[in-house]
Amino acid sequence: MAKETMVTYLDNYLNKKIPEYELALDWDTRNHSFEIAFRIYGENKGQIEIDDVNGVASEEEIIEFEDAILLADPEKTAYDATDFLAVILYEGKKGIKKNELTAVVDYLKDVIEEGQSDLLGFLADDSEDAVFEMKWDEAAYKALIKPSDDSYLPYPSY
Repeated sequence: MAKETMVTYLDNYLNKKIPEYELALDWDTRNHSFEIAFRIYGENKGQIEIDDVNGVASEEEIIEFEDAILLADPEKTAYDATDFLAVILYEGKKGIKKNELTAVVDYLKDVIEEGQSDLLGFLADDSEDAVFEMKWDEAAYKALIKPSDDSYLPYPSY
């Protein structure tokens, strides 16, 4: 049996823990990073005009929101933190502790579920100053790290 790595664990645990949402796991071997992207949707019943972060207006009936978190090697990964909901650092070839990666996925599920609820609330709010924004709380994520399994999942060979 092949040794479990960051990517195999992530792929299996994401599918087990968050099967009801649209997720994509992208391993960028050149950039030594893993992006976990997700999408949530909401019905814009009133077809109100909504401006995105770039100022692009939409009146679509179904609003799609996409965001991502990045797992990055601080020594080798090039990224702009503002492009991601969160950036989680791992230790090069050594990888990341299994309990930390488990907490990433567990907390991501909470964030997506809360984001879905917030998006629906935002679409139901007809005030001009309503804002929808996803949030990643580093303290809440760290609180989910259980001391039980602190063995490392290595960065995969390719």
